[in-house]
Amino acid sequence: MKIKNNNVPAASKMNQLRQICNFIPEFSVSKIARETKVDEQARTFSPWSHVVSLSYAQLTHSIGLNDVCDALNLNSGPLSSIRGATPPSRNNLSHANKVRSAQMAEILFWRVFEHLGDLSPRFVSGKAGKRFARKFKRTIHLVDSTTIELVASCMDWAKHRRRKAAAKCHLRLDLQSFLPRFAIVDTAKHADARRAREVCAGIKAGEIVIFDKAYVDFEHLADLAMREIYWVTRPKENMSYEVVAEYQQGVQGKILSDQLIKLKTPSSQEKYPELMRRVVALVEVDGKEVVMEFLTNNLEWSAQSIADLYRARWQIEVFFKQIKQTLQLADFLGTSANAVRWQIWTALLVYLLLRYLSFLSNWSHSFSRLFTIIRSSLWKKWDMMGLLRLYGTADGHFRYLASPQQVYFPGMC
Repeated sequence: MKIKNNNVPAASKMNQLRQICNFIPEFSVSKIARETKVDEQARTFSPWSHVVSLSYAQLTHSIGLNDVCDALNLNSGPLSSIRGATPPSRNNLSHANKVRSAQMAEILFWRVFEHLGDLSPRFVSGKAGKRFARKFKRTIHLVDSTTIELVASCMDWAKHRRRKAAAKCHLRLDLQSFLPRFAIVDTAKHADARRAREVCAGIKAGEIVIFDKAYVDFEHLADLAMREIYWVTRPKENMSYEVVAEYQQGVQGKILSDQLIKLKTPSSQEKYPELMRRVVALVEVDGKEVVMEFLTNNLEWSAQSIADLYRARWQIEVFFKQIKQTLQLADFLGTSANAVRWQIWTALLVYLLLRYLSFLSNWSHSFSRLFTIIRSSLWKKWDMMGLLRLYGTADGHFRYLASPQQVYFPGMC
């Protein structure tokens, strides 16, 4: 790629991979390794070298163990400058992915999240955002899951259909900051509703959570309402209810109806005895207006606000699209459940670090362009902020927002 005006970024004493890894707090990896007893399984290949190797695999989109190990061995000198990291052999990396607890990668993600939040509170709070969510003046959580296809013939632990295997990541995304706030990596055989309580456990009173009908469980909805959490979702097709009151007469703009309802069947009433709001609206999907129904426990918002809130749920699909199209979540470096979890949590960690770089540099282009620029210059001794500001000041827009029709593409669920 030709650099604008033939300018080059300022030189740095550190290569760019080292500059990225420096955002991981020093000694945090060794401390977590002791907590999770991973250090007891590490002899010649340290936990820090393991984290750097998997991060490199994500940043370069490596497609196999040989790809990672050969590249790092060829660059062993620059690699050693990253706090003494050493290149792995194929056997060492494969064995580490298989036997070292992936809980270490999960804990590391949240420790780095807290560390970056301490360095830049506005990064994790999302208060600097200029989006639809700001008018509600409260945290908005988006809940959904994404299925990551695996190879059924060698990953029996992940089989969920006769000839298919997959892992599933259940995630709660903060709409304002566009960062994960909770995640569970599991097999795909369990229904989403079974994970709803865990995913929503950390939400506070007064906040808003939005999820699709796959997460609808009336007992869980009642629990959220008791905790004074506002929720917005869509009803299942077989939901039986009766109308208690009409909030509007006839069609008003895009709002077809706005009703106060109660559940009709005895079992549903027992699980959710309170009244709820049902809004029917015209929503544009794929260039066409379709009729959609929405449910919420908030009886005061305007009907259009409820429809707009649910429409914001598409942003979690944009998030899944970003990590699947850029990071390495298609080719896995191991076939065990532990190896897959290591790779998924490392992907989330790398995403977090890249987003922090975009925050510091006021990056104004797409996440995919940010990724490709960094990937192409990992071993260069250029100032990272200078590089991103050089490219990021050109005309562009950091496209987090998207319309529903933009999030569907072959092979991505």
